[in-house]
Formats: sequence, C-alpha cells, structure tokens
Amino acid sequence: MGTFYSGYEKIAAFAEPEKLPVSFKIGDRLVKGIPKEYSPVTRRVAIDSAITLYTVTGISPEGLEVRVEQTVYSDFPVTETVAYLTNHGNKNTPIISELKVFDGWLLPCANPRLIYGPGDDCTPTGYSMFDEPLTETRSIHPYDRSGTPCCGASPYMRLYSGCEDLGYNIAIGWTGLWQADFTPCEGGVRLSVGQRRFASYIKPSETMRTPRVTLMAYCGTMHAARNMWRRWYYAHILPRENGKPMPPKLCLHVFADGGPEFTGTTEESQLDGLEKYARAGILPDVWWIDAGWYKCDFNWPATGTWQHDSSRFPSGLRPISDKCRELGAKLLLWFEPERVYPGTELATEHPEWILYRKGENSREHNGLLFLGDPEALEWITNRIDSLIKEYGVGIYRQDFNYDPMPNWIAAETEGRVGAPENLHVQGYYKLWDELLARNPGLIIDSCASGGRRNDLETMRRAIPLHYTDVGYGNHPLKQIQHRYMFEWIPYFRAHTMNFDDGTVDMPTSGQYNTSSPTDRFAYHNAMAPAITVMTDRNDTERFALTREMNAIWRRVAELELTCDYIPLTECRRSVEDWYAMQFDSPERGEGFFQAIRNILAPEESFTLRLHADENALYELEEAESGNRFIVSGKALASFTVTLPKRSGVIYFYRKLR
Repeated sequence: MGTFYSGYEKIAAFAEPEKLPVSFKIGDRLVKGIPKEYSPVTRRVAIDSAITLYTVTGISPEGLEVRVEQTVYSDFPVTETVAYLTNHGNKNTPIISELKVFDGWLLPCANPRLIYGPGDDCTPTGYSMFDEPLTETRSIHPYDRSGTPCCGASPYMRLYSGCEDLGYNIAIGWTGLWQADFTPCEGGVRLSVGQRRFASYIKPSETMRTPRVTLMAYCGTMHAARNMWRRWYYAHILPRENGKPMPPKLCLHVFADGGPEFTGTTEESQLDGLEKYARAGILPDVWWIDAGWYKCDFNWPATGTWQHDSSRFPSGLRPISDKCRELGAKLLLWFEPERVYPGTELATEHPEWILYRKGENSREHNGLLFLGDPEALEWITNRIDSLIKEYGVGIYRQDFNYDPMPNWIAAETEGRVGAPENLHVQGYYKLWDELLARNPGLIIDSCASGGRRNDLETMRRAIPLHYTDVGYGNHPLKQIQHRYMFEWIPYFRAHTMNFDDGTVDMPTSGQYNTSSPTDRFAYHNAMAPAITVMTDRNDTERFALTREMNAIWRRVAELELTCDYIPLTECRRSVEDWYAMQFDSPERGEGFFQAIRNILAPEESFTLRLHADENALYELEEAESGNRFIVSGKALASFTVTLPKRSGVIYFYRKLR
C-alpha cells in the first residue's frame, strides 16, 4: 500500500486562523485566512475515533461571518477543507469575488505530473485519463455551458512526482462549475480551487460556500495511490446500508412494455416480472422502475407532475414494493425533480419557482426548479418524501437530463454573478440530506444523463447506479469506463448488454439502436459491484445461464468491494486488445483475476503479470468450469492465458502457504 508522507502533518494539520487555506476579495480588499480583526474562534470536535473536525469562525466588523471547516482523518493521510460566508449584517455586503479554497497552497512535488480527464462528457472519449508533465499553470474545469461537475473535466485528479515519490490524490466536491488551478513553482505546485464563476454580494442572512477540496498524500507507486484512495473511499465516503458496508446489488426490471423507457409499464407487468424471476430462482436485490411511471402519455421527459399514473398503477406503487419486500429486494424509483416540462403541475402552479433561459418561457421550454428558493425546496422535499413513504421506495433515483448553467446565468442580476448557482447547489445538498434524514435506510442513486454529476460531495450521499449514457453494450468502451470507476468511484453498476452479435465490429459512437441477447461475453464485461441483467422475463431458455453467471458475478463483486484493484492492461477502446484486471487482498491472501480477448484481438494468448508472493503456492479455481489446480506464486508472476476471440476467463485464487 505504500507509506504515508512523513511530512504530511504540514498539509493535514489544522492551521492557525490567519493561515487557513481560504481567500477572497471583499470589494477591492484581499482577505486571506481569517484575520485577527475577525476575532476568530476555534472549535475542535471528534466525529469518531478516526475523524476530527476543526471549525474556525470569525466575523468582520461589518457582520460577514467566515467559517472554515477542516476535516482531518487519522487512519488515512487525508484532509478536507470547505468555507462558508454568511452575512449577519443588515445590508448587502460589497461584492465578494475570487473566493478560493486551498488558494495558492504549496504541495511539495518534484518534477510534477498531473493525471486528469474529461469526466463523463456523453461521448465515447469520456472516462479517459491523461498523464502529462506540469510545466506551466494548468486550469482544469468542466464545460462552461453545462453546469454539471463531471462534464468536460473529472473532479478526481492525481498530482505526483516523476519518480516513485510523494504524490496527491485530489477530489473536488462541488455539484456545479468548479475550477482547479495547478501552478508549478519552486518547491512544488500551488493549488487553488473555487467556483469558476462567482462575483456576488451576499444578502442579509444569506450564506455562500466554496467547493470542498479533498487532499490525500501518499508515497510510492500508482498501486499505492489508487488503493489508498479506494480503501479511504470505502471507509469514509461510500454510503452504508443499515450501518453495514454496501453489498453487491443485482438489479432487474421489466423494460419498455409498449412504450419508451417505462411509459407503458403497468402494475400487472411489474408484478408478473417479479413473480417469474422468483419462480426461476433469480432474485433481485433491486427492482428498477425508471422514467415514465407518472402520467406522461408515452413522453417520459414530461416531468413536473409528481404523481403516479392511476390508469396504469391504480393502487400506486405500493403493491410492487410490497412484493419486492417479500422477495428481499428494494424498489428503485426514478425522479427528475429539477427539470420542469411545460404544462406540468410545477410549471403551471408555481412558475415563480422556475428559472428559464434567456428568451425562453414556460409555455414552450423546460425550466429549472430553483432549489435555492426555500419555498420551492420545501415543496419538492415534502412531495418526494411523501411519495417515498407512500410507495415504499428503498432507492431514490435522481436523474438530471439538463444543463443548468444557462438558467443560472439568466437568473443573475447586477452584482450577483454565480449566486443562483451557489444557492441552487446548496439546495441540492439540503434536499438529499433531508430525504435521508426523514427516511432511515434510504439509498440515493445519482444520475445526470449518466455520470455528469458524480463529484465527491454528491458521492457522500449516493451511489452511481448509472454512471454513463454511452456504450452500455460496447465492450471495449465499457472496459475503459470501468478502469476509471474502479480507481475513483469504486461502487457502480454495469449492464449485461451486447452491442454486437459476435461477428461484427461495434460502432465508434458507442451507441447502437438494437442489442443482441446477453451471453457469457456480455457478463464478463459487466463484472462490477452492481449489475443489471438484461434478460426478458419470458425468455426462459436463458434463465440457466443467468443463474450460473449471477453466482459468479456475486463472488467477483464481493471481492471487488474488499480487495485492492490492479489493472493489468492498458485500455484503448480497441476491439483488437486484450483486457485484464486483478483484485487482491494481501491481508487475506485471496482474490481473483480476469482476462478478456476482445472480438478482433489477433493474439491467441496473453501473458499476465500478476501480483503474487513468489515463495507461496496458490489454489486457482476457474470460475465457469469449476476446475481447480495449484500453481506457484512465481508462475503467477508470468501467467499465460489462451482464449478464443470474444471470450473471457475468471480465476479465483487463495494463498495456501
């Protein structure tokens, strides 16, 4: 796992108030940290045995309160910083601008390199990661036009030295438009993070906040960097289920039923699907109902009237959730509360809560429910909460198929650049926090046309069961997507879709109009902690394959959630490549490895360089055949696999001595 940076206390330790890593301009005056004239007060709270929260609060003579929170972890070399500015005066503050956290903070780093990527930009190039030398200031930020935090830039980055030395995993927690600046200088790199567009006065009693910056220091290899992050993420970020670590999730559904998405589905078809799968011995952990359960006349984007379609669900959704509970499953239900379609309840009854883009109006265009409005936030919170309780929802799925930035900009008035965005993002967190507080045991699934909203502040509250809208059955494309997810957001869901019939190449766009049936190869490319089996409740001929591969998937998923991740190949989105990965627990001496020969890979054999103790013996079990044999650790260090095209193999292993 590598070692902690010996000088980490210089980064993680709580700083004196005037040296806190926050800065801003109030009018023309630059403020760094919390000055002495703000009479700062420090509070230290032990959240638990591993987490200490330091809060420093100071108030300017004009009544501007600055509160900086630093969270320090003792079990990992991690610190997190966020700042809040509240106006306790009786008039507007001067313009606050250049609001930064970790502003100019020096990160010691020789010959620095930066790993970064485009996030999920809804194209096949999404989820790439680039590794480049840092020779001049580099500004990383998502697309200006979007307002979603992972579209155009990943909020997860790694700064490291050119040799196996000190490095940093860095994550930005802001569900809007953020910017991170990396400036190489003598002694290392200076980091500065903030909301990309913010120059606003603050009204009396109003609060603005910064992004939260998570900084993890490490020494050693990329293996140490990625797996220290994964272990910390599982320990402190991934939401827990009933107080326990989140287990693997098998998701099933009855899809379409005569309309796009779930616009044609009925209570009868949903119960029929649950019963048929149960009789076949295929029991889901999650029963999935996506867009279209409300009245929308087969037009699922018509969101804004949050009530079930009584013609298709005469008793609401409670009969379905009752059946789910009987089978040990949770009902997942899709919502998209922020996008408001013209003519719906919110658009017609509460137009004062809706933000529209310049030149658009409620009669013709989608609008944005402004979560920065306390009345709008209270209304939508109460409505969703009531439906969660009425329907027996176990997983609240929130989607967002919309770019909010044009709406936020259109709502700005003079002296309020960035204020609508800041208030809306704060309201978004409040909505989720309140739903979780009111519904103990509730799980939230984060989606925004896929993974465009999976920043770390969101991931503290949710899991991403739909991390992309691109390439569900394009196997080489999924491989590079999974490579990113396993490293940074290691709990996610994959589909067992096929976009090929076993004889042809797949489109470079990552999309297909139709899919081929699920087969073994599709399963091999869907080995994630959560999975959706793309099967048909009436296709009983495939149930035997489903039962067999589901059992293998669950063993794999349990190891993925408790082992270190070791990528064994590069991912280039190429049908001509092999793909391989290993999950290893050095503490338990067990794990698995997988090799996949893509559809046009010319080499019949591929040699894997597995992590193993060369002085030990290992028992291997081939997952599908069940064949067992013993090999030496030395043999695993150079283990050759031979496969037909478009096939894969999984070996479970345990260390004997």
